[in-house]
Amino acid sequence: MTMADAFISCWDEKFNSNRVRPETYINQFIDRSWRPLLQTPPFPEYTSGHSVVSNAVATLLLTLDGKLWSYTDTVEVEFGVPARSYRSFKHAAEEAAISRLYGGIHFRDSIENGMKQGEEVAHHILRKLALKK
Repeated sequence: MTMADAFISCWDEKFNSNRVRPETYINQFIDRSWRPLLQTPPFPEYTSGHSVVSNAVATLLLTLDGKLWSYTDTVEVEFGVPARSYRSFKHAAEEAAISRLYGGIHFRDSIENGMKQGEEVAHHILRKLALKK
């Protein structure tokens, strides 16, 4: 439910804001040959989906469980990608979010505001769940 609501709120904001991606802006005003490290998605930039959804889930899990679970992600090891260790779900969410800046497909405010948006979605869900007790 949290992930679904996070995606819905993010895509609602994307199409209300309708902001261009860094590649579009940089190509038009700075350097026509610049390309991001990640492929630019074919939908508006603001807010960052990875930021919203990752932080919504991390916030929900931390609030419900109260523990800072550390873990190592080994999903891509068989493809030659090194394992990644995280101190908590929040740490993983922060890394997922900032990866979009490093990849060149989001502006910083889209990531920072997306993290806030995800947290707000999680708290909204938690309030709804509390009413059901």
